Amino acid sequence: MDIEQTLAKLSLPQKIKLLSGNGWWHTHAIPEADVPAIRMSDGPNGVRGTQFFNGVPASCFPSSSGLGSSFDVELARKVGEALADEARCHVLLAPTVNTQRSPLGGRGFESFSEDPILNGTIAAAYINGLQSKGVSATIKHFVANDQEFQRFSISSDVGERALREIYLKPFQIAIREANPWALMTAYNRVNGLHVSEDKRFLEEILRKEWGYKGMIMSDWIGTYSTAESIKAGLDLEMPGPTVMRGKAVERCLVSEKLFPSDIDARVRKILELLQHARESSIPFDAPEESVDTPELRQLLRTAAADAIVLLKNEKKVLPLSPTVKRIAVIGPNAKPAMTSGGGSAQLLSTYKVSPLEGITAAAQEIGAEVKYAVGAASHRYLPLLDPYLQRKDGTPGALVEFWNDAPCADFVALSADLGAKLSSCSWSTPTRGTNCFLMDGVYSAVFTPDESGDWDFGINLAGRGNLYVDNKLVVDLSTDPEPGESFFGLGTIDKRAVVTGLKAGQAYDLEARICTTDFAAKPTPFTCWGGVRIGGVRLFDGEEAIKEAVALATDSDGALWESEGFDRTDMDLPGLTNALVSAVLRANPNTVVVNQSGTPVAMPWVDEAPTLLQAFYGGNELGNGLADVLWGKVNPSAKVSLTFPKRLEDTPPYPSFGGNGQELGKILYNEGIFVGYRSYEIRKLQAMFPFGFGLSYATFEYSDLRISPVSASGEFSLNFKVTNTSEVAGREVAQVYIADPQSSLPRPVKELKGFTKVELKGGESKELAVGLDREALGFYDDRQKCWVAEKGTFQVLVGASSQDIRLTKEVELPDTITWTGL
Repeated sequence: MDIEQTLAKLSLPQKIKLLSGNGWWHTHAIPEADVPAIRMSDGPNGVRGTQFFNGVPASCFPSSSGLGSSFDVELARKVGEALADEARCHVLLAPTVNTQRSPLGGRGFESFSEDPILNGTIAAAYINGLQSKGVSATIKHFVANDQEFQRFSISSDVGERALREIYLKPFQIAIREANPWALMTAYNRVNGLHVSEDKRFLEEILRKEWGYKGMIMSDWIGTYSTAESIKAGLDLEMPGPTVMRGKAVERCLVSEKLFPSDIDARVRKILELLQHARESSIPFDAPEESVDTPELRQLLRTAAADAIVLLKNEKKVLPLSPTVKRIAVIGPNAKPAMTSGGGSAQLLSTYKVSPLEGITAAAQEIGAEVKYAVGAASHRYLPLLDPYLQRKDGTPGALVEFWNDAPCADFVALSADLGAKLSSCSWSTPTRGTNCFLMDGVYSAVFTPDESGDWDFGINLAGRGNLYVDNKLVVDLSTDPEPGESFFGLGTIDKRAVVTGLKAGQAYDLEARICTTDFAAKPTPFTCWGGVRIGGVRLFDGEEAIKEAVALATDSDGALWESEGFDRTDMDLPGLTNALVSAVLRANPNTVVVNQSGTPVAMPWVDEAPTLLQAFYGGNELGNGLADVLWGKVNPSAKVSLTFPKRLEDTPPYPSFGGNGQELGKILYNEGIFVGYRSYEIRKLQAMFPFGFGLSYATFEYSDLRISPVSASGEFSLNFKVTNTSEVAGREVAQVYIADPQSSLPRPVKELKGFTKVELKGGESKELAVGLDREALGFYDDRQKCWVAEKGTFQVLVGASSQDIRLTKEVELPDTITWTGL
């Protein structure tokens, strides 16, 4: 395709049409000019496809915070390649490289790290893998999009040096090393101006200073102006139908706020992205399909295991001995598989292996017995009812029926006659899940509990409606439903009720009646036809459940406890979780604590726990990956990609985060460049687990550090030896930090500037090499508007974590260097 010829063929109205999306996932097609529609899909840990409701099942990889903790560049590339193989689209809306500023960030699990070098390096590998197979990456969310509170309007007020060194840096690295073909702007403002209409960011920094050639799109409903966003360099408004473009562009052209050349500049970038789509082997609008092969399952399992960090192993309980024959698995989220965080990253997994399933399968191989106890509730939302539902014909799942008009007069009345005949539905479809985003009708299934007792049911809606179990009204959300946070803030609270005396194995009718007529008439940020989420769990007394768990742990050779972290206003685990952990640890000193969360949680019992694993969200193969680490089939090698603080008050932005802005509509990044471990070190504040920390079943020794002289342009290289001093094969992440004690401006105590991961057999040694350049020595000088590496002596530190430095030497930069750009 000749882009300039195609551009010349297009009429002005056709060009304007191309400036906005066609629905949620496509650009517009112009058939008469041979311009097909480009299809997109959400990421970053899987390819969800074009449907929130009843989407095609897809592979779910570990969350980005887990993948970042692997420090494994090759693994990140393989994940990108696998996502491309599964994609039936030309653009994946991933990866997210926003800096993890606080553990409270709602989408923190979507990002790789608190450190810009690790963040950008893993992102670049992911992008290279994805684009090597013709699927465009969309690096996002540019820039300083680090919290969810008032995400469309909040101003991230950041100093220029912190912007450059911390928040822009991972984007800069990924653009330099991988050239993503698309970029997504953030919802928020930076220093008062929305990024989607900030010419300084989009044109001056991205395109001119960095030489970025890709297409720039808005986040979904993240375009807030017409002429301003087009002039600033925002090529594509997403999603469609357009709100800020279309006829508004014509009016701007008439008033000469815009000129045809402005339109051509934006359309040209969209056509360049189309050129990448044409060059790929992916057909336009191909049917979406699942991929499930032995090779893909193995990669998912490898990724799950490699994202697990061994934080404590004081009694050498791990790896589990084959002589362990009785294992207690305790915890509310050991039974369901928590594969992913929520929101845009959520998808329908092709399959799931829960921790309980993975542990049970591994135990069976050695003839060990596994018993399970829930122990305590830790759910923000009750677990989905998916495993317990079947349709009237006995197939798994439920039936959803839709009507365009009310099927009867009392459809969502509290006194509705469930036995009354309804009018013929307009459309119906089976579904596998109880979390459905698009709803206006009846959701019906047969519910079969696996445990006898009283069950707690919870439902939230985008709309209004009622939940019935065994033909009895259980939850009323039809009478003035209270607004909540579900369905991207469009839904109700999660309302719960108890159904008593249910019998294991007995079938009960379950039905949800939902009406979205009033909801659909209300103005919303994006088109939404409603939704429903239904969860349930056997009700239990918290204190009694702890006693049951303690008895089970006491009677076992080993115990495993698992919990979930989630979007939160604090770092605390919910309910009686902490009491449960402490009680189980007292009952069985061989307890292995497994924490599953996207970002850090408070662990008041951490000193009591001799054995601790951090599992993040592990994707499809979470359970098997965890079992592989527990029994030593995989020697853990991940290291935390973000600092685990002892308490929220120790975190660098505290209290300036979320709703705690010092001024309305603003959040001050008061920590400046001292983000993550940089802050803990400059304040001499001990973390619970420092950045880059992670144990292994092997032990490693570092030696023989040699550094080449620094060239006039700032290049130098390190060589050092790492030896596996154990009899167990393992992998080690060697980290290289730089300190600049002579700087004319305050700098962090040290900063990560490189890393490498090596695999070593027991007793084996290898010499490793890490190349560095002026970027490793420089800082950003806001007065000169450039990067500066000052003449003088720098310290090079090589270690196993930010706090475990093994080798140190000095290097000399002969003359000061200044530069701009990549």
